[in-house]
Amino acid sequence: MDISDGYAGGSGGGGARILARALPPLLVVIGIVFQLVTPQELTGTPFFVAAPLIAAPLFARWVAVFFGAVDVLAAVLLHLVGGRVLADAADQHLATDLATIVFATALAVLIHGIVERGRHQLATARGVAEAVQRAVLPTPPARIEGLRLAARYEAARTDTLIGGDLYAALQTPYGARLIVGDVRGKGLGAIETVAVILGAFWEAADSEPSLPALADCLEKALIRAGERGNAADISECFATCVLAEIPPGGDSLRILNRGHPEPLLLDAAGGVTALHPGEFELPLGLGHLRAGTSRPDQWPFPPDSTLLLYTDGLTESRDAAGDFYDPVLHLEGRAFSSPGPLLASIAADVRRHTNEARDDDMALLAVTRSPRKPTAPPG
Repeated sequence: MDISDGYAGGSGGGGARILARALPPLLVVIGIVFQLVTPQELTGTPFFVAAPLIAAPLFARWVAVFFGAVDVLAAVLLHLVGGRVLADAADQHLATDLATIVFATALAVLIHGIVERGRHQLATARGVAEAVQRAVLPTPPARIEGLRLAARYEAARTDTLIGGDLYAALQTPYGARLIVGDVRGKGLGAIETVAVILGAFWEAADSEPSLPALADCLEKALIRAGERGNAADISECFATCVLAEIPPGGDSLRILNRGHPEPLLLDAAGGVTALHPGEFELPLGLGHLRAGTSRPDQWPFPPDSTLLLYTDGLTESRDAAGDFYDPVLHLEGRAFSSPGPLLASIAADVRRHTNEARDDDMALLAVTRSPRKPTAPPG
């Protein structure tokens, strides 16, 4: 019989989980060997007791009961082999061992029930978190008028799905408009700020005629949210972001960078260009400290090229030596047919670079311009 069929903890967990799953049968074997090679006054009962207790949180309930039954059978057979069942003292000793094993098995069943209730509550909470993620940070459309899009969110912690990073893409009368940003702070407060910024973006992107006007709307929404929250200092509520606009026809990019890591433009031949802003702007929420108005930068956007927007969780990922991940270095000379494989490759690179030990969330949004359609010959 394969007791792994009754495993209740799901797959994964690495070597530590495999070792833990091997402990219950190993303890039974150790208990048998211990009682056979030691003097008669010593027994393997402590090992037998530990087996169902360790199996309880790792396997299904029946597996813990199974190990308890095996322990009882092993204890009886060992007393028979030792010739100790004939004496009254030995019988009393056996009864004590059996009672101890049965009690431990019952306790294991109780522990299993408590663990299962915790797992159910965790699964429910995770389902709620996934619903919140879909509501706050929905997946952008896969296609927008000659553009292919892909987005990816990599949380630093395995027990969270979203945090303070954001992205969105929308088709508007002015072309495709995109945003990638990173709000100050973490936790529920950061998620609330993300919801404020994205709500303002979805409302204003269709109506504001320029990126600076759109950024002003986001800033006002952020400041209003800070005032409603009775923040001691409104300047503590801010977010870095990149706003991008691809006009109809898709042959150019307009980018307004508000204190965010610069986007990358990948061409079909594997070249990578960092789109440095012409003027450095303050993050959203701090715009009242600047003088003058924002001006977006304009860049060509050839067919088969890809715009990559990301948060600083990408460039601040460190390896064991403390070296930061450099996306230009890792992407130079590599060509990708669509944005989905590009983001999957970046995520895999970062996991290898950090050995899956990142400290910050990472949001990625990639937009690839479709290849130019061949023109029909005259006539």
